[in-house]
Amino acid sequence: MTDTRLGILLWNQGTDWPALEDAARTVDAAGYDHLWAWDHLYAIFGDPYQPIFEGWASLAAWAKVTSRARLGLLVGANTFRNPGLVAKLATTVDHISDGRAILGIGGAWFELEHEAHGIEFGSGFGQRLDWLDESVGAMRALLDGQTVDRDGPRYRFSGLRHQPAPIQSRLPIMIGGSGEKKTLRTVARYADMWNAMGSVEKLRHKDEVLRAHCEAVGRDERQIERTVGCKPVIRDTEAEARRVWEAQMAHNRVPMADVENDDTFWVGTPQRIADEMAARKELGFHTFIAELAAPYDKETMERWIGEVRPMVDRG
Repeated sequence: MTDTRLGILLWNQGTDWPALEDAARTVDAAGYDHLWAWDHLYAIFGDPYQPIFEGWASLAAWAKVTSRARLGLLVGANTFRNPGLVAKLATTVDHISDGRAILGIGGAWFELEHEAHGIEFGSGFGQRLDWLDESVGAMRALLDGQTVDRDGPRYRFSGLRHQPAPIQSRLPIMIGGSGEKKTLRTVARYADMWNAMGSVEKLRHKDEVLRAHCEAVGRDERQIERTVGCKPVIRDTEAEARRVWEAQMAHNRVPMADVENDDTFWVGTPQRIADEMAARKELGFHTFIAELAAPYDKETMERWIGEVRPMVDRG
């Protein structure tokens, strides 16, 4: 059975920098495959006006205090930046980290932060996904050393080329989202990694849609690493795990009513978390990315990789 790969996304809201940097060091030392941050300008859980740190700057800082974990945004907001700038940022982080960067990107969804910062949000999600497809095509070409000439409809580039090239021979692109008509088509065309969330039934269906898109565009679906997002809290008993979870949500100013029915929170014993993972791994999702809220739960960090992953790999 294929080994399970694990990553950690540290909520970059509701924290100070020393705590965020210390958590990144812990993730790296524990042996996780990758380390992620959000790309948001306002907090996305609870009060939007609580502290939050910018994503790309966080990755660059983490690159100098880690040595093993790959680094990416889960996922970048395509609306925030010109695609050429994003490719340059990813390449710069790749050099700072000695070849550990992942370019994470998605269509963007949080309207409030766009309105507050004067960032164009588009006419709707469909238009933003059209922008995403156009953007990722340009970024893939730039990362691969090509010269990009484009004349819209959204982006215009004239003789655009970048130096230096990334350290990695193929700097991977991660696309987040599961929209069946547009997002998964873009995943099929360009992505090296795909991030999705939800129930086993939902993931099974989305994966079938992705496979159909891959066939339509002539892409080998095995080239795309499937990743699952989750939010585990691991303790010996469900009651203790729930106590920790409730304290985390209170710290992040999140009413429990807002998250009680969110099936991406896996709160319970090691066996419960292993069962959730095993069911998704049977579908071909071998990579799991845990979102950890501040204050960062080192017990979950240690037990997920040291205790739960071996349970899943043993089958």
